[in-house]
Amino acid sequence: MNYYLLLLSLVCAFASLRAQEFVPPLDVPMVFSGNFGEIRANHFHGGLDFKTEGRTGLKVRALADGHIERIRVTHGSGYVLHVAYDNGYTTICRHLSAFVGDVARRVEELQYEQESWEVDFEPRPDEYSVRAGQVIALSGNTGYSFGPHLHLDLIESATGESVDPLPFFRRYVKDTTPPRALGIKLFPRRGRGVVQGQGEPQAFPIHPKKPVEAWGWIGMAILAYDYMDGVHNHYGVHTVVLEVDGKEVFRSTVDRFRDDENLYINSWTEGGYMKSFIDPGNHLRMLQAPSHRGWVNICEERPYRFTYILSDALGNTSRVEFTVQGRPMPIPPLSVGKAKLLRWQEAGYLSALGMHLAIPRGRLYKDEYVHYEVGADDGGVAFTYRLAGGKSIPLHHYAELSIGLRHKPVKDSTKYYVATLSPRGKASYVGGTYRDGAMHARVRAIASYTVLVDTTPPRITPVNPRTWGKRGRIVLRVGEKQSGLARYRATIDGRYALMGKPNSLDGRLVCHLDPRRVPRGGRHVLRVEVEDGCGNRCVEEYPFVW
Repeated sequence: MNYYLLLLSLVCAFASLRAQEFVPPLDVPMVFSGNFGEIRANHFHGGLDFKTEGRTGLKVRALADGHIERIRVTHGSGYVLHVAYDNGYTTICRHLSAFVGDVARRVEELQYEQESWEVDFEPRPDEYSVRAGQVIALSGNTGYSFGPHLHLDLIESATGESVDPLPFFRRYVKDTTPPRALGIKLFPRRGRGVVQGQGEPQAFPIHPKKPVEAWGWIGMAILAYDYMDGVHNHYGVHTVVLEVDGKEVFRSTVDRFRDDENLYINSWTEGGYMKSFIDPGNHLRMLQAPSHRGWVNICEERPYRFTYILSDALGNTSRVEFTVQGRPMPIPPLSVGKAKLLRWQEAGYLSALGMHLAIPRGRLYKDEYVHYEVGADDGGVAFTYRLAGGKSIPLHHYAELSIGLRHKPVKDSTKYYVATLSPRGKASYVGGTYRDGAMHARVRAIASYTVLVDTTPPRITPVNPRTWGKRGRIVLRVGEKQSGLARYRATIDGRYALMGKPNSLDGRLVCHLDPRRVPRGGRHVLRVEVEDGCGNRCVEEYPFVW
């Protein structure tokens, strides 16, 4: 009897193991240009980027048995396919070049019905079933993509959480290269610690030429990347453990996250460095600190041995030793001057000369002393407000900003927009609406803001129009430097023409001529309308022969 129970348990264990594997999505060697959890602007990289040998149009296969759950075409991710598998996971394939079969026909029909390049629909579970290894799409370079690749997200269906797909492909990946550290950064706690006699964060090489001295409470951060055999790419580090004198004080494990955790990356990282201490308003579950939230008290005149243990998802590990010499030295008192204290666990408010910023509770990651000032009177539409001394303090979700208009040179209120300014003064569109003499917008950082006016319509430039008929492909370039391209629409001979942005970084609008919709053998007229974020429109017509 025991023999049969043992055999049954082994069979179940083997079946469970097989359920945790997928067939490869591509027919080329499995190499990655990006891994799960890499540090990106305002988010973690949510999946694996499979290299496609610099090509588009490779067959993308179903990883297991299941069904197509959702189909999308977007400017951000290009052609997107969601597949729900019977093993409890869902994949999202992004930046595809095309769908195949009935799915491709269905998408095109919807695009013409809705007269929109972007479409999004969810078929019934029984409409498009798939089998492991079945071709479901073609790889591409669409949306915000820097080169041909296949982006694959893996979602745990029961929780909706993004999980690392790499362990599911372990047997297809050869990698013996461990992560490598490039630098260390020390953060003295404000008013309670000092590094090298200063109260500001300081960066150091892994092997500094001179001893690093500190006193009081400090936090450590590391700049490190993972690497893989045979490629030049670098990746995010799966696991970071920090020990001080042999005792673990911090651990990060980048293996899963929820969508609402993405913005916590702005609290955990700074300029590529991963902090080994946790801000009080940072609730990212992948971070753990047994005591003092990872802060270390340098309170004895002796060397403190910091050891980083860096591991990738396949178990390759490296160690980094860094010594901090405890040395009594004066800790500069906290000097805030006229700064406004904003507490992370309370609602906050900033106000100055027509500007109001309301920060709901829970938007800050830690207490912040904010030095804010109003820019000199330059006769602009509104004052310039430097709300963080020229820097930027990230917020977890939005705050409400209003800026009063000092002058209104244009009567049409839709032509005004809130802009954020970089430290070098470069303006970026935020948006907003005009109400009661002020522009109102939602912002996600305490930064520098002003109001600008945009009355200039976008500019349309045809690309090689003499070749349109010969190649069966219309290409336009739209120039818009202020409020961005918001809408566009094209017709040929008065009928809707399917035109889109295959690659949003390239920025070109492309229409492939279809003889089923545009008759061959004659003259035609393309009419294009484009509109920016402030409602400025440009309409152009181009005759061509097809």
